[in-house]
Parts: sequence; C-alpha cells; structure tokens
Amino acid sequence: MEKILSMIYPLAEGSVVTLQLFAVTLLLSLPLGLLLALARISKIKPLSKTVELYNWVMRGSPLMLQLLFVYFALPSFGILLPDVAAAVLAFVLNYAAYFAEIFRAGIQSIQKGQYEAARALGFTYVQTMRRIIVPQMIKRVLPPVGNETITLVKDTSLVYVLAMNDLLRAARTIVQREFDMTPFFIAAVFYLAMTFIVTRVFNWLEKHYARYDE
Repeated sequence: MEKILSMIYPLAEGSVVTLQLFAVTLLLSLPLGLLLALARISKIKPLSKTVELYNWVMRGSPLMLQLLFVYFALPSFGILLPDVAAAVLAFVLNYAAYFAEIFRAGIQSIQKGQYEAARALGFTYVQTMRRIIVPQMIKRVLPPVGNETITLVKDTSLVYVLAMNDLLRAARTIVQREFDMTPFFIAAVFYLAMTFIVTRVFNWLEKHYARYDE
C-alpha cells in the first residue's frame, strides 16, 4: 500500500500537466473552431476554400506528426517555442479543425426559414448568428463535441514525445525505474476519472438544453 501511495504523488503531478493542457486547448479551440466554421460557410469563396483546405490537412494528418512539426520544424523558421507552448499550439490548431466541422454541420442543420425570419425582423447577420442560430447549434452539437472532448483527454498523452512530464510520462518513468506495471494501472484510473467527469458534464448539459424542447 505504501508503495502505491508513493507512486500516486508523481502521477498526480503529471495529471496536473495533463489537465492544464486539456483546459487550455478546450478554452482556445472551441471559439477558434466557431470562427473557422463561420468562415467555412462564408460566401467569400477564397476564405471558405482556405478554411476547407486547413480543416482537411489538420484532420487528415496525425496529431503526433503535427506536434513534432511544431516542436522541431518551426525552429528552422526562427520560431522557437517552449514545450508547453508548442504542445498547446499543436493541440489548439488540430482540435479547432474538428470543432469547426462539427459547428459547421450544426449551423447548416438550422432551417433556412429562421434566417429569413430574422432578416424580416431587421436582424443583422451577426445578430442572427448570436441570438438565434448559434444557441440552437450549441444544443445540437453537444454529443459530438462531448465525444471530441473525451478524445482530447486521451490525446494529451501524446505530449510524452516532447518530453513533457505529463501523466503518461510520469507513469512510464516509474515503470522503467521500478520494473513495476502498477503505475500504468494507476494512470488508467486517472484518465478514467477525467473522462468520467467530462461525460457527466456533457450529460448534464444535454439534459439542461433538452428542457427547452419540452
């Protein structure tokens, strides 16, 4: 028991890094994803096509490859980033593309008649989006956004390639030192706890918005 307790502290420290990366990525990628979605459905063709290409590249290439590119390739262009900043940049750019496609689908699922009604009432495009379309879109995209958020929790483990002391790297370090697989099981419990909390939050949000359908 004492041995397990001695492992929990470094793993808890690693989980803090994991949670920080998760929180910052979610905080930045959600609004960026919404902006990309609005640009994607824009009638300005060059803008729409550029975002479409961006989303295709970010969703079509591995996140680990993007992490390595940001960390190792950007310095050759004179852009030097600390480990944390490089990881955040790669994660935000990647997840914003996924959220953008989810938001785009949600926005386009709203009936066109609501746009026409808003225009008849004198609403501008920005007012229509902010007051009518986006609130309805949020309710419709909660399940896929929740799934992506759970995936984000697990994807944070990829930062071990940047030598960041996240939860997985902390567990791996102890395993290599102690020749004991127990830290991996403890790390799994940490990840399961995080995904459980995320799942519960999104279940609550879905029930909260479902009240307005009654």
